[in-house]
Amino acid sequence: MADFYDAKQVEEKFYKICEERGYFEIEGNKNIQENGKNFCIMMPPPNVTGVLHIGHSLTFTLQDIMTRYKRMDGYRTLWQPGLDHAGIATQNVVEKQLLAQNIKKEELGREKFLEKVWEWKERSGGQIVHQMRRLGITPAWSRERFTMDEGLKKAVKKAFVNLYEKGLIVRGNYMVNWCTHDGALSDVEVEHKQNKGKLYHIRYYLADENLSSEKQKLSQNSAKQDRAVDFGVAKDRVNLDQNKANYHKDRLGEILDGSALGVHERENFDFNDACQSENLPYLVVATTRPETYFGDTAVMVNPNDERYKHLIGKSVILPIIKREIPIIADEHVDMSFGTGIVKVTPAHDTNDYEVGKRHNLEFLTIFDESGILNEHCDKFAGLERLEARDIVVEELQKLGNVEKIEDYENQVGYCYRCNNVVEPYISKQWFVKSKIAKDAIKKVNEGGAEFYPSHWINSFNAWMRELKDWCISRQLWWGHQIPVFYCECGHEWADEADAPECCPKCGSKNFTQDPDVLDTWFSSGLWPISTLGWGNDECFKNEKWFDGDLKEFYPNTMLITGFDILFFWVARMMFQSENALGQIPFKDIYLHALVKDKDGKKMSKSSGNVVDPLGEIDKYSADILRFTLTLSAVQGRDIRFDDEKMVLVRNFTNKLYNASKYLLLNADKFANLDEIVVQTDLGRYMQSRFFECVKMVRENIEAYRFNDAANAIYKFLWDEFCDWGIELSKANKASVAELGSVFKEAMRVLSPFMPFISEYLFHELSGTSLENSPSIMIEPYPKISAQDAAIEQNFALVIEAIISIRRAKASIDLGNSKIAKAYMMTDTEISPFMHYIKLLAKCDEIELCTSKVENSAVDVSESLSVFIPLDGIDTSEIVKRLTGQKNKLEKEVAKLENMLSNEKFVANAPEAVIKTNREGLENAKSKLEKVLGELANFGA
Repeated sequence: MADFYDAKQVEEKFYKICEERGYFEIEGNKNIQENGKNFCIMMPPPNVTGVLHIGHSLTFTLQDIMTRYKRMDGYRTLWQPGLDHAGIATQNVVEKQLLAQNIKKEELGREKFLEKVWEWKERSGGQIVHQMRRLGITPAWSRERFTMDEGLKKAVKKAFVNLYEKGLIVRGNYMVNWCTHDGALSDVEVEHKQNKGKLYHIRYYLADENLSSEKQKLSQNSAKQDRAVDFGVAKDRVNLDQNKANYHKDRLGEILDGSALGVHERENFDFNDACQSENLPYLVVATTRPETYFGDTAVMVNPNDERYKHLIGKSVILPIIKREIPIIADEHVDMSFGTGIVKVTPAHDTNDYEVGKRHNLEFLTIFDESGILNEHCDKFAGLERLEARDIVVEELQKLGNVEKIEDYENQVGYCYRCNNVVEPYISKQWFVKSKIAKDAIKKVNEGGAEFYPSHWINSFNAWMRELKDWCISRQLWWGHQIPVFYCECGHEWADEADAPECCPKCGSKNFTQDPDVLDTWFSSGLWPISTLGWGNDECFKNEKWFDGDLKEFYPNTMLITGFDILFFWVARMMFQSENALGQIPFKDIYLHALVKDKDGKKMSKSSGNVVDPLGEIDKYSADILRFTLTLSAVQGRDIRFDDEKMVLVRNFTNKLYNASKYLLLNADKFANLDEIVVQTDLGRYMQSRFFECVKMVRENIEAYRFNDAANAIYKFLWDEFCDWGIELSKANKASVAELGSVFKEAMRVLSPFMPFISEYLFHELSGTSLENSPSIMIEPYPKISAQDAAIEQNFALVIEAIISIRRAKASIDLGNSKIAKAYMMTDTEISPFMHYIKLLAKCDEIELCTSKVENSAVDVSESLSVFIPLDGIDTSEIVKRLTGQKNKLEKEVAKLENMLSNEKFVANAPEAVIKTNREGLENAKSKLEKVLGELANFGA
């Protein structure tokens, strides 16, 4: 056996051998498959643009553990791999590459651009698939699918047409989340972040009072000149000369009754000058988006607000553009917030959209799909919406329409892809009706699926029951083009054909296809069924899928994924698959938490705390990364990834390697455990403890308590086998052969978690190699067997005796020294096992006694007492040391007791400080009691 384990060489070689032999495929374990046992799990298809990150590593590790475990347990196993076409991300990548060559996609046209995307996909896309192999995962690679392959394209069209014909997919003008770069987004594609912005309080002058006052003013014989006017930020002087006044008089009626002519004519009317010169009444509305006021079509108050009841039905004049809008009443208004007056912008605010529909208001769209202000914005037309904000505010300030500006924190939505500020925007889009989810929700709550951790069903229900219509159209070229066609005769239809021959209504060949593509999640939502052949027609049949796949593997056994895509992906698979086949797609849904840094912070490039899993594999090994993540994967709790944990697991692998080296020093090879009859007492003990390990691992895997399963293996192999089994075997060499067989069998248990080192050590102990022997990954997983309670009780007493003698020796500074004699008092028969105790406790002779031995060091444990005679031992230094410890501890106890009895301290100190001091007091008292007991043993 080599002096050290070369993980990199072993992992690369072993993975290649196992993949080439077809072990990962459904028939890979055909020699141990049992009738009626099927297991299917779907890989969340990573983006074709993606690279392996630590979150992927956790998901794939847990999925691989389940897959390997079920494969070894006799199941026909399908772990379905694949890649997502990632519409927005992929198009962005290729667009940027083209722009670097000074080429715009519009110059190429749709068809040529898509050719470029496919070229990129074949050349550079999917590198994550090769990275995943480094992790040692075992999906059925021969069945790998791509959400844009021909078979899945057909499935998407079939699903769309089916929902279209059922009336579950409709097209209409809706308020959507709009990214000016990427187009329409669904609600879950918008990331809301805390924003430190401004709250702008804007004056809207009342129209009726302004009209009356202005008429009175204009009827006077002389114009008011040099009138000082308060503009809110600075005081300017304005002159209303007679000519301007006469012009206003001629045009005022037209402007106020809404029949104003052109934009340029309105610019000549300084209505604000007139209003402010007379100190006319106004309302103040507050907004974080002042550039949207051009789209206001009402001002709203609560009908129960006594302050404003008299204003309902009147009007205000929008500054700059001088458009009159009504004051309406709606109980949507919170009277206690701000001034209790709200501006209503129905085309650019989600809540206002609903208000606009209730009150039949005008919906004014004030910028285009690129965010460029339009003709409704007067002289600001042509500006980008966010760039226009400060310019519009500056103009309002000049006109005296800004009451005040305050710092303000609010939530702002950003595009999850490009981080652009998302706008509410009315657009004609395709939607899946929310009622599609009704049956899926019902079946989940009737027990059709179970969540792990269980509390996630509450989040699922809360979101699904408030589900809104899902916007599925995207303004992209890369993706599944919406299979809806529009004929010149006005007919619209959905078709599964790539190119229908003619319009089914009039027979014309003059029709066009909808230019938009489907949301990427639409095709991903079909993943549990489309990859099993549903809707594929004959594409890839008997290559990527086979007759009977749906019968064998649907519903899928389980799903493992991060909780953060519960609504992006899991919920959509639920209702899309259920709608297609009448059954929800998974029986069990395990949602793991996030992998964070060692301080519990979310990983991000900006924070500089991102962990590269490939770098960790290079530094340690795939086995070590897998096992570290699994040990930390407590249900419902975020993982704190720490290099120290990786080091601990590396030490564990070293422990296993050294244990194998020890075993091979005593034998050339070891039989399989089921080929021998274990006869030695130590062999029986380790076998019984191994059976307990198997039981715990199986129970925890079946309950998806992956960390507990990994801990059970870790504790057995390190704490029991290596720390005790190996050491105890030095007192019984006949047991080594049996321990070697137990250790080999333990490598089968470890295999799903650490597949490479377990494979390597299994073959080393068998005298074989993977190159000329089958892998343990397709051999049976150990079964639960009856334990030997009697032998476990005997060896528990042996270990207790060894520890007790060691403690007694340590109390008299003999530590690891060999002693001549010790006495032991116990009610249990232990004589047959005394040779183990003498060797490991380093004691030449152990005599059983029935009473306390005087003048001895004593250690009392649960089942026995140990006495080491003090004859010939100078205890003066020991007593001196203990006395020093006693004095120090007495001072510590007194100090803490005084502190905790001080009422002022207890009243003012933080709870955490008080708790720490109380724990410190209990600990000091416990240590003092022990020291006093030891001093008493020495007569001091």
